[in-house]
Amino acid sequence: MTTTDIGYSHKSGKTVYTVTEAFQETLTLRPEQVALRTVGGTQEITWRQYGERVRVIAAGLAALGVSRGDTVGIMLTNRPEFNLVDTAALHLGAAPFSIYNTSSPEQIAHLFTNAENKVVVTEQVFLGAVQGAGVALEHIIVVDGEAADTISLAAVEANPLADFDFEASWRAVQPDDLATLIYTSGTTGPSKGVEITHRNVVAQIVGLVTGPLVLGLDDRSVSYLPAAHVADRISGHCANLFTGVQMTCVPDPREIAAALPDARPTAFFGVPRVWQKIKAGIDAKLATEPSPVKKNLANWAIGVGVAAARADLAGSGRGPLLSVQHKLADALVLSKLRHALGLDTLKVAASGAAAIPPETLEYMLGLGFTVTEVWGMSETSGVGTFTELAKPKPGSVGRALDGVELRLDEDGELLVRGAIVTPGYRKMPDKTAEAIDADGWLHTGDVATIDGDGYVTIVDRKKELIISEAGKNISPTNIENAVKAMSSLVGQVVAIGDAKPYIAALIVLDPDTAAVRAKSLDTPDADLTTLATRQEIIDEVLAAVQAGNTKLSRVEQIKRFVIVDKAWEPGGDELTPTLKLRRNPIATKYAAAIGELYAAEVPANVVNVK
Repeated sequence: MTTTDIGYSHKSGKTVYTVTEAFQETLTLRPEQVALRTVGGTQEITWRQYGERVRVIAAGLAALGVSRGDTVGIMLTNRPEFNLVDTAALHLGAAPFSIYNTSSPEQIAHLFTNAENKVVVTEQVFLGAVQGAGVALEHIIVVDGEAADTISLAAVEANPLADFDFEASWRAVQPDDLATLIYTSGTTGPSKGVEITHRNVVAQIVGLVTGPLVLGLDDRSVSYLPAAHVADRISGHCANLFTGVQMTCVPDPREIAAALPDARPTAFFGVPRVWQKIKAGIDAKLATEPSPVKKNLANWAIGVGVAAARADLAGSGRGPLLSVQHKLADALVLSKLRHALGLDTLKVAASGAAAIPPETLEYMLGLGFTVTEVWGMSETSGVGTFTELAKPKPGSVGRALDGVELRLDEDGELLVRGAIVTPGYRKMPDKTAEAIDADGWLHTGDVATIDGDGYVTIVDRKKELIISEAGKNISPTNIENAVKAMSSLVGQVVAIGDAKPYIAALIVLDPDTAAVRAKSLDTPDADLTTLATRQEIIDEVLAAVQAGNTKLSRVEQIKRFVIVDKAWEPGGDELTPTLKLRRNPIATKYAAAIGELYAAEVPANVVNVK
């Protein structure tokens, strides 16, 4: 090791430099404590069992020819087998990587061709897509039983490599060895394989545990985001390996709200849509509350919580009356609400992966959640900046992780340098050279500002800024979040206006909230196509747009919109698996609707905002 190596000071007292070293140390602390579990505790794996399974699976993979420097594809839901197989592959010096479960055979073919993996581990439900990719594989391992032309995980474990030296294998892993590939979501072209080394992972975990994510053996977390997303793989899976935090696996992300009361996490990372869904769920519950007394009390308590949060954020102090009201509101409603959500023991709540409306963060703070807003990329191994838990600032993504340098380029683009930055994209030296300059600065593609406290505010993606007909640079994300914050009925907003005389928008209804509205309209079976034409729904969306417009400058305000009558699903034409907008495909697919937004005579389906 050199003096420049970044090590993680493990709770065992040893400094570790690779993911495998960290895992082996964690095993020694509380071997009989549950490390991995499923909802309801139907499956529980202790640290001792985790270590034993990793040893056996590693020997089985070695018998299939997996060795140091190889890649191993994984296409699984969030289940303990992912953690077991991934960790076993790491102990061979291999680089396991995950595939989004919504990927098409063509997308899988691109990943397998780039990664050059000869082995993939999957479930029977994904076999069609994996085999349909048409890429030659030496072995397809299935974790849930047996299938034709595959090997079961049980068979892998039952057939270890003879005389396999597990100890020597994991000890041979070096900090600069590849730990994983994170494939970008491909919003602007074919996905790129971001190479993440063991050194990158260690630097990221060190930054997290000295910053926003103080975790230990008594803490609990939840794995529900795709393992192909850097947040789940590093802040979830690897944080588990390093810190010993117990992890509950939730195979269907749509079930996360139902899983939280069982998992009762002390640390929880949510993409903005998850936090907005939590708020929408509370709104829906109150909308259907039959008791006027209970409804009014809950609304009053939540209002008091938000008022207290805003006073804290402004630094103005709550004052005697608000302080008393807040204590009462917390005792009567807010504490019970946190318990019902399964978040009553939450110590650290984090939001990231996309911009979140400041109003949503204020709402969460009002409920009693200490939220850190983080910013990062696959290229920064996850988190690059975070807001201090004691200094939340809705709208900002906070300061740099310890050991990370930030600066702005001449055009305002945020640049990052440090041990968390990837060495580059797999087999794409030209793309690597575009992203990382000769001095080691990663050009993030995000336009930002940095205040006197070092707090970063992201303006928008450099390539996504709208340049109006009048030459004004406008952030579409700012417009979209302003509207989404005003109504839980609004699921997605796409601001349009490049080279146009004004801003218009496509608006997609939130399916869950729309279902609640359908019941209130005495049409419980109405689908989104029908609801999108109901005047009551149009009026509610119009009110949200008008309210959002009050938060925007005149040139940013939406002048016309159309309600899209179909839901947008993660991994579909319109959304990436991580819920980012695919703006170019949207522009192509909805070209006719966008044209109507700028028609001289307003079509019947277009709403004028006055």
